[in-house]
Amino acid sequence: MGEKVAADGIGLADRERYRRKLQECLEGLARLLGEKRFDRPKNLVGLEIELNLAGADGLPRMMNSQVLERIASQDFQTELARCNLEVNITPHRLHGQVFEQLAEELRTALAYADRKAREVAARIVMIGILPTLDTTDLTAASLSENDRYFLLNDEMRAARGEDFALDIQGVERLVARSPSIAPEAACTSVQLHLQVTPGRFAAVWNAAQALAAVQVAVGANSPFFFGRELWRESRPPVFQQATDTRPPELQAQGVRPRTWFGERWIDSAYDLFAENVRYFPPLLPLCGPQQPLRVLDAGGVPDLAELVLHNGTVYRWNRPVYAVVDGVPHLRVENRVLPAGPTVADVLANTAFYYGLVRALAEEPRPVWTRLPFAAAAENFAAACRHGIDTTLRWPRPGRGGVAEIPVTRLVRQELLPLAAAGLDAWGVEPADRDRYLGIIEERCARRANGASWQTAAYHHAREQGLDRGAALAEMTRRYGELMRSGEPVHTWPVAWSAVRRTVPSPRRVETSGWGSGEAAGEG
Repeated sequence: MGEKVAADGIGLADRERYRRKLQECLEGLARLLGEKRFDRPKNLVGLEIELNLAGADGLPRMMNSQVLERIASQDFQTELARCNLEVNITPHRLHGQVFEQLAEELRTALAYADRKAREVAARIVMIGILPTLDTTDLTAASLSENDRYFLLNDEMRAARGEDFALDIQGVERLVARSPSIAPEAACTSVQLHLQVTPGRFAAVWNAAQALAAVQVAVGANSPFFFGRELWRESRPPVFQQATDTRPPELQAQGVRPRTWFGERWIDSAYDLFAENVRYFPPLLPLCGPQQPLRVLDAGGVPDLAELVLHNGTVYRWNRPVYAVVDGVPHLRVENRVLPAGPTVADVLANTAFYYGLVRALAEEPRPVWTRLPFAAAAENFAAACRHGIDTTLRWPRPGRGGVAEIPVTRLVRQELLPLAAAGLDAWGVEPADRDRYLGIIEERCARRANGASWQTAAYHHAREQGLDRGAALAEMTRRYGELMRSGEPVHTWPVAWSAVRRTVPSPRRVETSGWGSGEAAGEG
């Protein structure tokens, strides 16, 4: 999303041409698959993390351009809103002490970025949703200075034809409206990439879909949005509603939302790209000069630019990726399930758990997706978002037929952690690296503690100390930042602390006015 796009207006002819190019790209993809032109996997770990900027008061700082100018590194890029950044870690081979190497590079990169942010009175915060964000922070004026963001906002607004509606019932209820897609910027995630062969793509994607609920339950870190305590992982409902181009009538007809879990297990990567073209109207009908079928006829490899661009506007939690590197095409599964944070150790624990488990599940003799209905996987995902580490999931019985309900903590400790360890062994990860990071997952489950549970407990502790809602959220966010920078995993964080700033007034009143009509139910 960081690339510059010329947005000089889009006409009917542009849309018709783009639709034709999409069909040509699909045909080109089918030919590439049939001709077995794809690169072999290099067992590389790809890692992207979206970040927030906040001040010493815990409130968001809308200044990513100033911070990026000081960082002056291509590893850091803009994200949708001016309070966001993204860091991209150089891909590493999934072998040896890879997670400790990634941890060291990430700690170094974040410490450097944080030093540069401090030059303009900001700090880096790695969290799923910054708890102190207010409706006035996320408006069209908050979008980063990038033509593509403005064009995307304009096209999604035009497709919907009215304000975007947010209505999330969790511990409290949030009801609000926005004339722009800016609230989507509240959702900051970790994105994990795995290159796979076409023949293995379906197994890896299906495995990733099956374990998405487990990832969310164990890694939840987004319980607050616009001052309300909602779901333990509120990013999915926020993201879906903030990007929902369907007016109520299309929702009632069952038209699919652009932020989508999916509806079936797949047999090929082609299935996902074809679904995206079949079900979702183009939002950014920008055509490149390349003619994909002519390139193929000449023996070359097309970039499939229009298909790649369209694919980027359908927000699957496990997204297919097509790319060409050094003239050779490859496929990746991009896992977008996890929230950012809380610490580097927690991020790498989530990463190790995913890469180990996705390999083990993809290679099982009786794969989980042959024993678990897809609808159950989708229901599991929604339940995990709501309840986090306290979730009960539906999961195939080991060694027996049928599906049973099991607490996620028990499922992880008894069945999934051993599978993840076996998967990391298969990758060639060193035992010490494997045990350190999977041990963090084990301890989270033993203590039933993750980022979401800490945030909610710390917030209620601050309220009990006499702080009002806004001040409690700000105090909790400040404390989160301190503990995040300590580097200790979140399951070790103390909830209570002695330095609650009783004399600091609430930075601002938390409400959902400012977008037009709306309300926020719950304690004031």
